[in-house]
Amino acid sequence: MQKLLLTVDRMSTWLGQAFAWLIVTLALMITWEVFSRYVLNRPHDWALNLQIMMYGTLFMMAGAYTLSKNGHVRGDVLYGFFEPRTQAWIDLVLYVVFFLPGVVAMTWAGWEYANESLAIREKTFSATPLPLYPFKFVIPIAAGMLLLQGLVEIVRCLVCIREGAWPSREQDVEEVDVDKLKQMVHVKDEDIAALDKFVAPTGGTK
Repeated sequence: MQKLLLTVDRMSTWLGQAFAWLIVTLALMITWEVFSRYVLNRPHDWALNLQIMMYGTLFMMAGAYTLSKNGHVRGDVLYGFFEPRTQAWIDLVLYVVFFLPGVVAMTWAGWEYANESLAIREKTFSATPLPLYPFKFVIPIAAGMLLLQGLVEIVRCLVCIREGAWPSREQDVEEVDVDKLKQMVHVKDEDIAALDKFVAPTGGTK
């Protein structure tokens, strides 16, 4: 079972990392469009539409990836103090009551929405129209991956309820632990305070 859970984690991670390259593509495209518009005086009417579709794709395909890393926003003021079994029960109820109905509906409606767009070969409204239906198929694909990852998280809740501890998950990037970073570079709080004395309130140096 754990092997299956980690396999889905890896799939979500791979998709998230693959579509993360859209950030680089977007940055390069926006830079070129600004240069083309203000330096060459040659704006492209389709550029904004393409940027919006690329950003939407990036945002939607990050859903399953973020869930696999347990990175979605959670009001954990009290949650963090609970025992793992209590946390698992809370998560399980929320997944069943809120997550599953919403994501199933998004997957189903997204598929219908995308097929309607394909049927009419929908395009953007611009002087140089772009095909819109490929982008709309991202909706059911992203929702389907999010649903699959959600089912994995439900299984993790059941395992935690049974065993009293959360099962492991596929690791990727982690937040920087400032205290560990200080230990690695041998920096003390007193050293940082001493450096702060040389920095003016406006951000310059004294």
